[in-house]
Amino acid sequence: MAEPKVCTIDGKLAEEFAVPSHVDEVKEKMTAFARQHESAGRRVVLITSGGTKVPLESRTVRFLDNFSSGRRGASSAEYFIESGYAVVFLHRHRSLYPYSRTFSTINVLDALQFKSENEDSSVSGELVVNQQVLPNIAQVLKRYQEMKDAGLLLPIEFITLSEYLHLLKAAAQALSTIGSKAMFYLAAAVSDFYIPASEMPEHKIQSSDGPLQLTMKMVPKILSPLVKEWAPQAFVVSFKLETDKTILLEKARRALATYRHQAVVANVLDSRRGYVVIVTHDTQVELILTDEDVMKDVEIEERIVSNLTLAHSQFIS
Repeated sequence: MAEPKVCTIDGKLAEEFAVPSHVDEVKEKMTAFARQHESAGRRVVLITSGGTKVPLESRTVRFLDNFSSGRRGASSAEYFIESGYAVVFLHRHRSLYPYSRTFSTINVLDALQFKSENEDSSVSGELVVNQQVLPNIAQVLKRYQEMKDAGLLLPIEFITLSEYLHLLKAAAQALSTIGSKAMFYLAAAVSDFYIPASEMPEHKIQSSDGPLQLTMKMVPKILSPLVKEWAPQAFVVSFKLETDKTILLEKARRALATYRHQAVVANVLDSRRGYVVIVTHDTQVELILTDEDVMKDVEIEERIVSNLTLAHSQFIS
């Protein structure tokens, strides 16, 4: 079967995506980070996390988004760090963040209170944390400070699709300097469609103009140049999310055949937190959380990372 035509970011559409002014500075930071940890004997994983925003106007009021909160990327970052990796965390602004993601649904102010100097005093004293409201906060804080002191996490933010594409390219080129010790864990939910800047209205679309009709173009497939040109020696993992289970594995295998990377983490929307399939050119491994696992607060990302860490070791050797 012939490979489908793939439009890459280096092709004609590149001119439609404005280059962020800080991309060169960020690339230098990522290059230094990768080399520093390679010298220390660590592998480096680039994790993409969260969704991408596609504006409908140049002076953006409206935009298209997706449901991604960045949960998988944030939790995976923690497990990679525990496995001995340093992490470049390319994440959507305000998406979930490693360690703090544990408390994302909690109002932090409810967990804080002043300890008065005496019962009758109205003077606020020491600030204390209610650990019943923030369970395990001490353990999480300890792990976070250890990670931060060791300099194991380099966070890079993006908001728009354009920022994401250019920053991922810069990251790929930066991590290419460490060859096979680099892993790309592409968990971000990236839009498949966009409106070129040349076709976008400058001002807010007016509802008085009537029903809105949009014609969107396909987003260039950045996975192809990443694998073939920007970081050809790296271990690359993509993600495939579907709502129809019957087409999931076929789509995963087709992605491997098209882009020639190392692994696809395939999952279905409704069961993504308890069931995934890791598909490689030679294997197909199901990872399933049992009811007992759920009761023990085991996360599927721990098993994904364990599987891929072993596969990365085999890839390097």
